[in-house]
Amino acid sequence: MSDDNTSPSESDEKPQRTLLERIGQALAGEPKDREEILAFLHEAQNQALIDPDALYMMEGVMSVADMQVRDIMIPRSKMVVVERESKPAGFLPIVIDSAHSRFPVIGENRDEVVGILLAKDILQFMQRDSENVELRELLRPAVFVPESKRLNVLLKEFRQSRNHMAIVVDEYGGVAGLVTIEDVLEQIVGEIEDEHDIDEDVFILRHDNDTYTVKALTPIEEFNQEFGSNLSDEEFDTIGGLVMQGFGHLPKRGEVLNLSGFRFKLLRSDSRRIHLMQVVRLSEEEQALEEGTNASDNIDS
Repeated sequence: MSDDNTSPSESDEKPQRTLLERIGQALAGEPKDREEILAFLHEAQNQALIDPDALYMMEGVMSVADMQVRDIMIPRSKMVVVERESKPAGFLPIVIDSAHSRFPVIGENRDEVVGILLAKDILQFMQRDSENVELRELLRPAVFVPESKRLNVLLKEFRQSRNHMAIVVDEYGGVAGLVTIEDVLEQIVGEIEDEHDIDEDVFILRHDNDTYTVKALTPIEEFNQEFGSNLSDEEFDTIGGLVMQGFGHLPKRGEVLNLSGFRFKLLRSDSRRIHLMQVVRLSEEEQALEEGTNASDNIDS
């Protein structure tokens, strides 16, 4: 009989308890630096004490404290807006086509945001008298925040005020863009399903002969099979990796890249990776124009 009185279950639990104690001490005390905390968390994930999704969210929570609104905002040029003087025939197509739930309403230009229009507020008025709907009657107050505001502070303010959208202003008071609570939460939990989403087991969704929604994790081999293309998979396994190399940086939502006969438009990305893209097959004329532009750039350089 063994002299060891420790049962197998106790022996198995001891390393885990020790690791949890180390994590607790690191989080409860005053850690030397953030890298030390992350090292403990990664060790916990390697020991199967926390799952990868939990680790991803913990890293997101820590990164949000360091990020500013300017890092994730939708730039002014990409904002979908409604003009204050618009009649239903003018603003309803914008609301329907974009499928958003909130819209900045502007006066003479994009620097004059006079309020926020909620899509749900339109319905009750449209039922009464669609021809005489006054947009001014539907507006809710706009919330303005500086570009430099930290995301953890903004998230707290969103929760307290129950607002879901804020207009971002620069140091001179001009409108720089907008930010939503979903933009902040995606930095913590990753992508949140919206109107662009496709089924979990589908990588490529076709809309018409030339336009597709494509996940960044789509294997290049599968992309080539679908499009009859010949993109190289020697350096990258996924189409997202290839596109990010083409950009030369981590692109933000709305950025566009023409590459190998396709136009890639970012539908969703966060501070760490690309998630979803719109892919359009370029026409022969567009490809020829693109090749001519690239050739000119090479000569100039």
